[in-house]
Amino acid sequence: MKKFIIPIICYSFILLILLNVGKITDFLAKTISNKPVLTIEKGNEYTKNYDFKYVKNSKDYIPYSYNDLVDIVYSVINQGWQEFTFYCPSEYLDCMSDVTKITKDELTLTHLNNFVHPYNSFNSLKTSIKESGEITINVSYLYKEEEIKDINNYVDNLLKEQYDATLDDYENIKKIHDYIINNTKYDTIRNDTGESEYQSYNAYGPALQGYATCNGYADLMAIILSKLNYPNYKIATTKEEISYESNGHVWNAVKIDNKWLHLDLTWDDPVSSDGKDYLYHKYFLVTNEELQKADSGEVNVEEHNFDKTIYLEFKEAI
Repeated sequence: MKKFIIPIICYSFILLILLNVGKITDFLAKTISNKPVLTIEKGNEYTKNYDFKYVKNSKDYIPYSYNDLVDIVYSVINQGWQEFTFYCPSEYLDCMSDVTKITKDELTLTHLNNFVHPYNSFNSLKTSIKESGEITINVSYLYKEEEIKDINNYVDNLLKEQYDATLDDYENIKKIHDYIINNTKYDTIRNDTGESEYQSYNAYGPALQGYATCNGYADLMAIILSKLNYPNYKIATTKEEISYESNGHVWNAVKIDNKWLHLDLTWDDPVSSDGKDYLYHKYFLVTNEELQKADSGEVNVEEHNFDKTIYLEFKEAI
């Protein structure tokens, strides 16, 4: 009987090893090198696989500088991960304090959010920091699955009606720009009171309800530009950069023919004193110089005074 039991035990042991070879390998690697093994999953379908001048997709998620940490936080959001754990190396002495500095800075997080696809933009971000140097980031995303489904249906139908493969980039984006403005009103109630019955602060508002604030216009256009494979991001001017009372502003940046241009649907869809609807192209695919010119006049507009140390594609600028 023993001669049958022993082979069975041996085969069972071998099978157990084979089924857990990945976990065993990770454990041995961690034990031998004394370095934690990161679990890096694939990003979702809305991950941007191209880099920007301010932020880049992290290569190994091991930080050795403040900029490395910024890239890691951006990459976690950009990948659409709900949770990610990485580790501060012992040689980076300020790592944990820098993590706190970045993840507690609302302005930095606001700007980072602008570089990701709107569906990967976060509603809240929490960080757990252990004395061992283990950092865990938990992300709560802005858009719900059902909202994404509805917006995507809207975008697919819009492009089916408006996009023409025989036209150039300028004309196609112009048709989309005009269509959104002609079918959307600026949500003055939310702008004045901070509250509204419409989800005008994101793409659902202009897509499904016909109302938007600057965030809603910019998100919807960003979703469409990404759908058409144009490199793009949103630009934010915060209230700290404006001398008069303002909550700040958000608009789009898009790369066409290897050149970055501004695209602001909000300011091309002005709220008029006579109650009529107007459609402008003053802020449609303009350079820095053209943006500055459009802002000049009797009243000098400051809502486009963006931070050129962040939106570096426009550094030559205003």
